[in-house]
Amino acid sequence: MSGIGSIMEAGVPSARSHALAVLRVRSRALAVALLPAALAVVLVAARATGRLAGEPWGTVTLVVCAVAALVLLLGGVFAAVVLRASPAVTPTVPLSEAAAPDLYRLVRDLADRMDVPPPSAIALTPDCDSWLEDRTHAAHRRGGIVGGPQSAPGAAPVLVIGSPFLWWMRVAELRAVLAPVVAGTGPSAHPDIADARGFVRGLDAAVDVGSRRGLGWIAAPARLLLRLCRTDAAEMERGVAAAASDRAQGVDYGLRIVAQEQVGLAYAGWDRLLTRVALPAWRMGRWPAHLDAGVVSALTELSRRDRLAEGFTSRLGERPACDLLEQPGVIDEATSLLAARLFHGGPAEAGPQWSPVEWTAYPEEVVDRKWRAEAARLHTALDALAGPAGLPAGPIGTTGTTGTTGPTASAGSVSPAGAGSAAPGASVPPAAAAGASGSPVPSGPSATAGSATIEAADAAPPAADGFAGPTLERVLGCLTGASGEGALGEALAGRLSADLAREERAAGTTGGAGKARGADAVPLFPLQPPRSGRDLLADHVTAMVCCAAVDSAGAAPGMDWLDGPVLLVGGDRRTDLAPRVLCLVEDGDPEPLRDWLSALGVRTEKPVRLV
Repeated sequence: MSGIGSIMEAGVPSARSHALAVLRVRSRALAVALLPAALAVVLVAARATGRLAGEPWGTVTLVVCAVAALVLLLGGVFAAVVLRASPAVTPTVPLSEAAAPDLYRLVRDLADRMDVPPPSAIALTPDCDSWLEDRTHAAHRRGGIVGGPQSAPGAAPVLVIGSPFLWWMRVAELRAVLAPVVAGTGPSAHPDIADARGFVRGLDAAVDVGSRRGLGWIAAPARLLLRLCRTDAAEMERGVAAAASDRAQGVDYGLRIVAQEQVGLAYAGWDRLLTRVALPAWRMGRWPAHLDAGVVSALTELSRRDRLAEGFTSRLGERPACDLLEQPGVIDEATSLLAARLFHGGPAEAGPQWSPVEWTAYPEEVVDRKWRAEAARLHTALDALAGPAGLPAGPIGTTGTTGTTGPTASAGSVSPAGAGSAAPGASVPPAAAAGASGSPVPSGPSATAGSATIEAADAAPPAADGFAGPTLERVLGCLTGASGEGALGEALAGRLSADLAREERAAGTTGGAGKARGADAVPLFPLQPPRSGRDLLADHVTAMVCCAAVDSAGAAPGMDWLDGPVLLVGGDRRTDLAPRVLCLVEDGDPEPLRDWLSALGVRTEKPVRLV
């Protein structure tokens, strides 16, 4: 039989032997469920023939029959759940044969050369991986999750291809990478392996069903059976992979070694593109519409910077694998939207609050808006902690109801009495300011900052040009010397963490109320862990500096394919800002940043435009 007889090609012990071991676990579970019923039948037959006459056999028989009926009932319910529970289906972008006839032709040619059944369909995923996925479960057809030939009983699995591969790899490289994956359809067609896989997937789905009300008891036996067959199931999959790899060795084996290098490079570029470029846009309610095309630019830039990647761009003269698609732009947009849904928890459909953005518009619509939103959040936090906005250049002062400037202080200096006490006449922000407005105080150093007291000092004179509003000078004055334990910088970091968490919760609540968001209110695969208060403070100060540079020094927002938002001065990227901001945030030393601003011609006393 085509594609089945080779299951013993590689792997000792074979995949089939481990599949049979998995099925033996199922048989033993069935035997345990039938054991009380068999004992009840024996007792009833013995009572009927008079072999067990008298007491207590009558009572024993009745109890055993009741237990057998209960076990059969529970076993029947458990078996029905395992058979009918819907296994998880990976979210993908379906690719019909009409949308990619050349790609289907390439895959069928691979299957014919390796003498295995061709996949029933092809789908794309926004990830750097490829695999076969069985979608023939009856629950998928009943729920309308999948349809068409791929869901028919006995159909071959679906070939899922990572969309970055299609844009970065050449046709010959994609063919070499897909060969061992397509070869896996042969072992997948073996009845024993198909039954074992179906049993394991049913148990996994039953564990999820056990979380529902009234069916909690289902999870315990399902987990027990999964533990009993876990080792054999893993070895079965290893045997299948070994058999598929052995069969695919005759197809472009030499080219596959080179193509595997492109797999690693594509993964590195895709990760940088998502975390550095796409994530800031997603947080702004925009999603880049052509991520797959962007990964080519990102990897080309990586090849230019990294000598280890030299020569990779010379491949770009060959035919790209995305030419196998009829409408690459449409497919790219669909996979980009799916990437936002999987990695950020965005809505499943575009809308007024979730619109696409082209790469050419990214600097203005994402980078500039991001900087100004963070600058506005920074000044809102300062208003809550250290007094009114719109102070002139110089340290922060306290302003009375008449609007006159009162005593000021060196921002962030702590009174001799220590944290929690205030010097006479000093303005003391509350220690719990980070938890204001009912928001919980984040854990960590940024949440445990003590009271940031401000010593009295002479007020700095107003700026000569009379500017008032959110100025960079105000931020520099607040953070100068404000890096110690319990200082204003620590309280400001905590306040920013709380404000950002509150905004994200509000956005999630609002988006979750919409039908389009569905079950993806949180990302299935989060890209980054939560940022610390210090990191948030550095990001917000950087945004404020960039806004001031754009407004007063002729700089411009830009985008780097590997690093995301960048500041352009005279068309060139400035990479020397980050260490100076860290020196201010972590050490309270503004001089390196002031020198940088002075050299650039940035006016720190001029108010910046906020969103």
